[in-house]
Amino acid sequence: MNADTTKIKYIKERHQGLATILAFALIPLSGFATDIYIPSLPTMAGEMQVSSVQVQLTLSIFLISYGVAQLFIGSVLDSFGRYKICLYSLLIFAAASIVIATTHHIYLIYLMRVIHGLTVGAIVVAKRAYFVDLFEGNQLKHYLSLFSIIWSTGPIVAPFIGGYLQTVFGWESNFYFLAGFALVFALLELLFSGETLKHFTDFQLKKITGIYIKMIKTPSFTLGIVMLGLAYCMVMVYNMTGPFIIEHHFKFSPVIAGYSSLFLGFAWMVGGFIGKATINRPFFKRLMINSLLQVVFVALMIVSLNFVSNLWSLIFFAFLIHIGAGFTFNNYFTFCLSKFPKNAGIAGGLTGGITYVIVSFLSYGIVNLIPAKDERNLSYSYLIMILLSVLVMFVILRISKKDQAVD
Repeated sequence: MNADTTKIKYIKERHQGLATILAFALIPLSGFATDIYIPSLPTMAGEMQVSSVQVQLTLSIFLISYGVAQLFIGSVLDSFGRYKICLYSLLIFAAASIVIATTHHIYLIYLMRVIHGLTVGAIVVAKRAYFVDLFEGNQLKHYLSLFSIIWSTGPIVAPFIGGYLQTVFGWESNFYFLAGFALVFALLELLFSGETLKHFTDFQLKKITGIYIKMIKTPSFTLGIVMLGLAYCMVMVYNMTGPFIIEHHFKFSPVIAGYSSLFLGFAWMVGGFIGKATINRPFFKRLMINSLLQVVFVALMIVSLNFVSNLWSLIFFAFLIHIGAGFTFNNYFTFCLSKFPKNAGIAGGLTGGITYVIVSFLSYGIVNLIPAKDERNLSYSYLIMILLSVLVMFVILRISKKDQAVD
């Protein structure tokens, strides 16, 4: 046993309602950590006298470290518990945010973003596992289907807040806000939360490796994660390029860039709600229809550029495409997290980890291949990711039909 159960602060039944609200509230932290300073990217590049690509790299570094953290943190949480690791991670995250706010050295910011990614990975995976620890059956399925919807509050609210903070106080205020957010939740966790893991798994590397291999060898699980990565990559590519297009190409302010990101965050939430509402419909049929609709929307976006190109046309088509991305993410996230309930920490960590590793490399690669210049370049970026999604969906369908034939 890896934990002394006599010293563990288990969650109290009378506090479970508040602790559940806290768990839901921390799910969007990864979105806050990326999206709050999106309107500030051009200003940061100017004030630190670095290129736009160097500033965009702060997003990719966070995503890589966040993804890698989730790959191993699940087994640590299953062996040593959720509560203390989550609490300490909140405090370290706050400290790293303050360091970023007080320095203008891009390489030190890179290091702090690595720490951000590692700590947010621990926090988010711990809170996902919280629900699997305490709930089961339809109630668990209901909560899991809410994850992507609640997560989308980050992309909705964060750029809106960040745009105003940037305009009034400067880009540093975004990171002071993150520090304050983490410290408040650390205090609330200390007062109302506690450990939820009842059966601690021995930390045996061979056994844990076997669980990882079993999960990765499950085609539906692995390809589902690829679909998650492609869906979120559509959002991240916009996050990395949108502010530069809006502020440099269309000549609008960071506040307008923040409003635009808020509106597209709402699109992701709409997609999540549609996914939840259609949860009992045939799985592959509704996902394939969604992918084909995205192909239609991006084709219309490219054709429309011959007639009109402005902020409104960009946001209109991006909104439709992001609804489809949110729909895909909601469906596959619920599917992947409920696939292995006996190893919830590992399954949640592996799902999030591989997803964000895919997102970090693919989004940075696309941004370098197709720079943040104008709406046309953004449409080409969407086209690449949507066509890849359709290809993966066809592979999933073929595997599904083959499995049904064997059965």
